[in-house]
Amino acid sequence: MKKRYFISAVLLSISLLSCKKEATEAAAPPVMPYKVVELGKSSTTLLAEYPASLEGVTDIDIRAKVDGYIEKIYVQEGQEVRKGQVLFKLETQTANQEAAAAKAKITAAQVEVNRLKPLVERNIISDVQLETAKANLAGVKSTYQGIIARINYATIKSPVNGIVGSLPLRLGSYVSSQTAEPLTRISDISTVYAYFSVNEKEQLDIMMNADGKSFQDKINNMPAVNLVLSNGSLYEQKGKIETFSGQANTQTGSFNVRASFPNKSKLLRSGGSGTVQIPTDLQDVIIIPQSATLEMQDKRIALIVDKDNKVKAVAIEVRPIPGGRFYVVDSGLNPNDKMLIEGVGIVAEGTQIKPDVVDYQATIDPTKK
Repeated sequence: MKKRYFISAVLLSISLLSCKKEATEAAAPPVMPYKVVELGKSSTTLLAEYPASLEGVTDIDIRAKVDGYIEKIYVQEGQEVRKGQVLFKLETQTANQEAAAAKAKITAAQVEVNRLKPLVERNIISDVQLETAKANLAGVKSTYQGIIARINYATIKSPVNGIVGSLPLRLGSYVSSQTAEPLTRISDISTVYAYFSVNEKEQLDIMMNADGKSFQDKINNMPAVNLVLSNGSLYEQKGKIETFSGQANTQTGSFNVRASFPNKSKLLRSGGSGTVQIPTDLQDVIIIPQSATLEMQDKRIALIVDKDNKVKAVAIEVRPIPGGRFYVVDSGLNPNDKMLIEGVGIVAEGTQIKPDVVDYQATIDPTKK
């Protein structure tokens, strides 16, 4: 009887263990396959972007040197003009009358000099009278020349080749050398300068990546830069960085930089804006998709798979690659690490997965798929 009870107890225990095992297996989640990539190294170009303001080689305010009413305007806003081309003409009626009067005085003074010369030669009068007459002649000539200069100044010409700016004043407006607003501005935009600022760290990064011994050598050897226009399109001509300011701005800690862009088409205009892109070529770096990372508490996180195929979160430092799709990894990941690129944000740390390894180059360059 006892033997029968013992056998029954053993069978019951085996049955309970079997049920517990089945329940445990039923509760455990299945190991799911997720795509991972085994990291390698590649090359890329980073483009640092800086907002810039555009100015021509020269931007010259055109002002009146004499007083007068605007009688004629020979140009239009945006017109291209040559050096010496007439832009404005001021009214000169009063000055012309003064010139005629001054010329008459010159004639009279010259007659007086001519009358006195023979008298002095014959010692009829002293030469003091003649010298006085000559001085009077010189004075009226000087007055006449001053009036003629005023008349000439009333015809206002362009001092340079360039583009006419706005024309705030109209026909009949009274202007003088003291008028606050210029008649217009002529901009020489055969070359356009893009002015922008970089902070101290960026300035050091730029110069340390440039070839050359001296600071000027480094500037001369810097790569060509791009200009993105305000409408988002890329300007067709490459530019060249020409200068860095000698010292940082004490208030902002930034350096002023000037890049020049050829502007034969006259597409760029003074007063415009854009974005300067400075390229940096990187060799043998790890590139990862931005979509394969998470941002947690101001940190960028990537998920890698360990030797037991369990997911592990690691903090990484990255730099964005232009285009908004990829990062360059500065720290946190190594070649041959297996990084999760599917299910990011869904798969929890510590989860065991079945890695589905995909090609690294195809991940960072879809054309190679």
